[in-house]
Amino acid sequence: MQQHVFQEGDRVLIVTEKKKRYMVQLRSGKKFHTSEGFIDLSNLIGQPSGCVLHSNTGAVMQVFKPTFLDLLIFLPRTTQIVYPKDLGYIAAVSGVGPGSRVVEAGTGTGVLAAFLTYLVRPTGRVYSYDVRLENIETATVRMRQLGLLDYIELKQGDVCEKIVERELDAAVIDIPEPWRAVQSCYDALKPSGVWVSLSPTVEQVVQTYEALEAGGFSDLSCVELLLRNMRVKRGMTRPEFLMRGHTTYLVTARKILR
Repeated sequence: MQQHVFQEGDRVLIVTEKKKRYMVQLRSGKKFHTSEGFIDLSNLIGQPSGCVLHSNTGAVMQVFKPTFLDLLIFLPRTTQIVYPKDLGYIAAVSGVGPGSRVVEAGTGTGVLAAFLTYLVRPTGRVYSYDVRLENIETATVRMRQLGLLDYIELKQGDVCEKIVERELDAAVIDIPEPWRAVQSCYDALKPSGVWVSLSPTVEQVVQTYEALEAGGFSDLSCVELLLRNMRVKRGMTRPEFLMRGHTTYLVTARKILR
């Protein structure tokens, strides 16, 4: 595989000597300023991914081609986002991959929708619903920027009332009252299709569980994922004092015939 060389207009991930991370678009003649000094972005054009520069104060700046996850993390936020630790679990338990057809709601900032769309390419499709038109419009712009617009349908609508699509592989539901979407998701999913919902409170989980059990779903599970980084240094390795704690509860289930 050919080495990636930075071009005008590329987005790059800059990691500073103090481990600060920035997403920057390369523009000739522009300077990028940090608390550790600045670098001239013109000097990055034509350089290979993974190169190292020094700021005007001598601080080390490492420059990488961003992964898709990097791009998602740095998307502007207008609503609560789904965190990487939860995205990975959703991908694993849902079985979503190339060729999958998935309904997702609500679109919100578009992070979850974009992640699922990235997984189903190039032959699958995501159908993302949101009741708010402004969220659909914002997500449309972001999907175009990420090169995903050909693999997703962004739809203004309420999944609690109706899902048009049928024979779907998975439903990923991130709305305040997911239990209200159980019947429409049951109708939309193929047998053995996977339900995944995200809820921040236990009360929401209980209502969702009860609706799923009564609504033709089985193999129910609920998990909370906690992520703690490690500070690694010979003879002094220990967990970080601060950690990413509660973000959401993840409820999964599978459709059974009735």
